[in-house]
Amino acid sequence: MPQLSLHSPFGALTLSEEEGYIVSLDEGWGRDQTETPLLIQVRELLQNYFDGQPVDFSTLPLMLHGTDYQKCVWKALRQIPYGHTRRYSDLASEIGGSARSVGRAVGANPILLLVPCHRVVGAHGLCGYSGFNGIDDKARLLDLEGRL
Repeated sequence: MPQLSLHSPFGALTLSEEEGYIVSLDEGWGRDQTETPLLIQVRELLQNYFDGQPVDFSTLPLMLHGTDYQKCVWKALRQIPYGHTRRYSDLASEIGGSARSVGRAVGANPILLLVPCHRVVGAHGLCGYSGFNGIDDKARLLDLEGRL
């Protein structure tokens, strides 16, 4: 499986591709460094993102493995634009289910940043983030996007 790594403000990140789809974005430096056109494109988009440029990841080809409900939630996450946030409860009203069930699906997101789970907040502000180093990094990402 081709992989390509990059440096980020959160440490090394590695993209993985399978059959023309991004399948993961993991912390750490991958052993296989294969520059495919898709991996190069996504690495450049991520570098632009970390440089503070508005980036739209919503059209990237992603292979997301999960339940039908999780995929529905992740699809909704991909529609939240750069610099915007949504509440768990608002997503639950649109998709169906409870804010808690949306939160569980958000927490199971397999491709951080590209499926922007950091853009989902609680009714009373920031809460929950399973990516990187937790809530502090969620705040850093939202600050980068001008939301804090």
